[in-house]
Amino acid sequence: MSTIPILVFSYVRLNELKLTIESLLNNKEIDKYDVFIFNDYVKRIEDKNKMIQVRKYIENLGKEKKFKNLEIIYREKNYGLAKNIIDGVTEIINIYGKVIVLEDDLILSNNFLCYMKKALNYYEDDENIFSISGYTMPLKKLENYKYDTYLALRPSSWGWATWKDRWDKVDWDVSDFDNFIKNKAYIKAFNKGGVDLSRMLKHYMKGKNNSWAIRWAYGMFKNGQYCVYPKISKVQNIGFGLNATHCKGINIYETLLDNTNNCEFNFVKNELDKQLLKEFKYQYSYQNKLIKRIKYYFRKLINEN
Repeated sequence: MSTIPILVFSYVRLNELKLTIESLLNNKEIDKYDVFIFNDYVKRIEDKNKMIQVRKYIENLGKEKKFKNLEIIYREKNYGLAKNIIDGVTEIINIYGKVIVLEDDLILSNNFLCYMKKALNYYEDDENIFSISGYTMPLKKLENYKYDTYLALRPSSWGWATWKDRWDKVDWDVSDFDNFIKNKAYIKAFNKGGVDLSRMLKHYMKGKNNSWAIRWAYGMFKNGQYCVYPKISKVQNIGFGLNATHCKGINIYETLLDNTNNCEFNFVKNELDKQLLKEFKYQYSYQNKLIKRIKYYFRKLINEN
């Protein structure tokens, strides 16, 4: 099918979902897209009223008819984020062959859809590319970078897109983990995308997290592929805090949102920039995380006084 579907995964955060949908509606030609909204059932009974409010909002969206088509998928039991996304993406990508995926905690630029559509078309036949990210960190090298996209060694789950043939390559069971974790060379290579990667994968295998994204990232690594990132971010994550599923605490990955409305892009092709890879990896270092947290708390202390 020629239409690119948009998948939105939601839970009980009504305010964040509203902001995500409102920013999506600010994109041109949104009325030409099929949209699927997945809403998970609550894990805790005390959250049921929040879920009901979210579902009322989603139902009203259906009545407003602002999308080409809107299909609502209510889970009747709690799937959890990982199962909800894996099952949902698999179901829709098997029909359309490609997807654009959002969670309910993202603010999108006005040219998000234009960027995603053109990037999906440009890289579709490039087997080196695993996924398209709408988010990027404000890396210093990007200030004078000649392309509008760059390649990195880990995918981002904050507003992304991919194709069926790439998605199908992911081994969600991580069946070769025992061989991987015993091989220092493999661990070092995987961690070129950030020193936290192998640790998160190890924690998943030990049942300490239920992350779908770390298994997705490992799938990209195993297949020797890259993720495409924009020079200027088309996504800002607003989901950090007490109600977030995984992003507790402060947002150390805050970025600047594209406000240009530009819809013409100079895409990079199979060119890894060593300086960008170095800066990208540093963003996930323990040193960088510590420095950003210290700066955050100092600013908070100054503002309170």
